[in-house]
Amino acid sequence: MMKLSRDVAGPCLAPGGSVVAVGAFDGLHRGHQALLSEVRQRAQALGCTPIVVSFEPLPRAFFSKEPVPRLSSVREKLLGFAAAGMTHTLLLRFNRALTAMSPEEFIQRVLIERLNVREVWVGADFRFGHKRAGDVAMLERIGKEHGFVAHTMPAVLLDGERVSASRVRALLAAGNFGAVAPLLGRPFVIEGKVEYGNQLGRELGFPTANIHLRDRVTPVHGIFAVRVGLGEAECSWPGVASLGTRPTVNEVDEPLLEVHLFDFEGDLYGQRMAVEFVAKLRDEMKFDGLDALKAQMRHDERSAREILGMNPVLIDASQATP
Repeated sequence: MMKLSRDVAGPCLAPGGSVVAVGAFDGLHRGHQALLSEVRQRAQALGCTPIVVSFEPLPRAFFSKEPVPRLSSVREKLLGFAAAGMTHTLLLRFNRALTAMSPEEFIQRVLIERLNVREVWVGADFRFGHKRAGDVAMLERIGKEHGFVAHTMPAVLLDGERVSASRVRALLAAGNFGAVAPLLGRPFVIEGKVEYGNQLGRELGFPTANIHLRDRVTPVHGIFAVRVGLGEAECSWPGVASLGTRPTVNEVDEPLLEVHLFDFEGDLYGQRMAVEFVAKLRDEMKFDGLDALKAQMRHDERSAREILGMNPVLIDASQATP
């Protein structure tokens, strides 16, 4: 089981030495996966502990005045580290104290004292420390003085372009989920615990399972055809989902993920649910009343069923939208 630590200060986490990956790792795309795989293999070869150092909140979010979309929750990121074979995660609190730390102090306190580093692996554009003054050249220079080696991981290319979190976010915002999956090495999924809502979907004939995203900002908004996994099951149950602020009823300020599972009967409250986004149907819209909203929801269901290869839902001809 992977261990988790949060603070710069504390006892050495790897008395026998460590091989360390450092980065934000939002989304754990194929570039991140390649770096973590290299760290795991190098740690095994050296008889050291494979450790990942990451930051929460994400540094770019800490410095931004506007909400910054992210690809994965903290829980999803930690699960990804564990799946990649990391023995320990040092998830540092990215706050003013950390941003005030000089690059030299970060190397001494985190890499040398806390992690007993033998090798450190980063991306070629990695910067760290106060005012981003630290770089790979500094890691290499100080590493020679203190007995560790700094490595940069070559970029992973797909279709001639670098795999990056910004590229993934742009494709998600455009609803291009087919192009996202090769970059991530898996479909894009949002997971969370099903919570109680106001039962409006049930009143409209479309009962939904609700996941409150709270302060998480995603690059995904609108109405989607989805596949859902319940508990530890793979994402296979078809459905239609809305991710947004429900402008017709004006009830939520924070994003809410609502999922209607087709032909499902049962109680989902309290269960963990993973939602795989297959295709975007449309943007979120404000309708002139609940009747217009319900008519559009019926149309969305038909579209999603067709995309997911299901039999069309049978409805009264009088209820069909033009």
